[in-house]
Amino acid sequence: MVRFVFLGLLIPFLGTALGSGCVFLMNGSLGDSLRRWLLGFATGVMVAASVWSLLIPGMELSSAMGRLAFVPALTGFLLGIAFLFLLDRIVPHLHAASEKPEGIKARISRTMMLVFAVTLHNIPEGMAVGVVLGAMVSGISDLSVADGLALSIGIAIQNFPEGAIISMPLRGEGNSRAKSFCFGVLSGIVEPVAGAVTILLIGAVQSVLPYLLAFAAGAMIYVVVEELIPEATSDEKTDVCTIGFAVGFALMMVLDVALG
Repeated sequence: MVRFVFLGLLIPFLGTALGSGCVFLMNGSLGDSLRRWLLGFATGVMVAASVWSLLIPGMELSSAMGRLAFVPALTGFLLGIAFLFLLDRIVPHLHAASEKPEGIKARISRTMMLVFAVTLHNIPEGMAVGVVLGAMVSGISDLSVADGLALSIGIAIQNFPEGAIISMPLRGEGNSRAKSFCFGVLSGIVEPVAGAVTILLIGAVQSVLPYLLAFAAGAMIYVVVEELIPEATSDEKTDVCTIGFAVGFALMMVLDVALG
């Protein structure tokens, strides 16, 4: 079980590392259409994971509350959004398609602000994997090894294009391929860390599980609505993003049902 948990935490990180490795195989930056498709794909995976892997299991755990079974899910969901909202306002970061930094003003290089932007995305993804693995280990829910594996693989697939989305622009900023790769990998380290912290939290206070499931969902939905969708649909070019979203959503749905 310990080995599986370690593997479950590591798989999404490997997805980011492999995606960052694209900087060694591709010349120049990502094309606009490809970047939009990848952002749409990541959006689809995150929305599907939030619903099937997090919110629905969270409400099922609270079924004993009857008609109020939605309360833990609603509370956790709103807290997750508030948490990412706060981080978004505090942490200095810069999105690849933007010229204006966000967060508090700080004397940080453009490269590091690009890395911080993706790191913010990865915190809720790491929490999502951690909370499902923690629920499986604790045995207080019906979530199984297959559920944890499905979510880990889904997030890893979504992390592959995210790794490329961070490493390729860094290369375009004039950084070496090796440095761009290392920073891309660095942005994903927060995922296993966030996942491990979430597992420990569930182990200490098992009653918070429904809230943590919804918390991770809210944090991911915030990233989707606040950052990924606006980046992918700027200039009213929505067709490619929509196709990517459909593919990502369908893939995550299939993984969750087939493996879960």
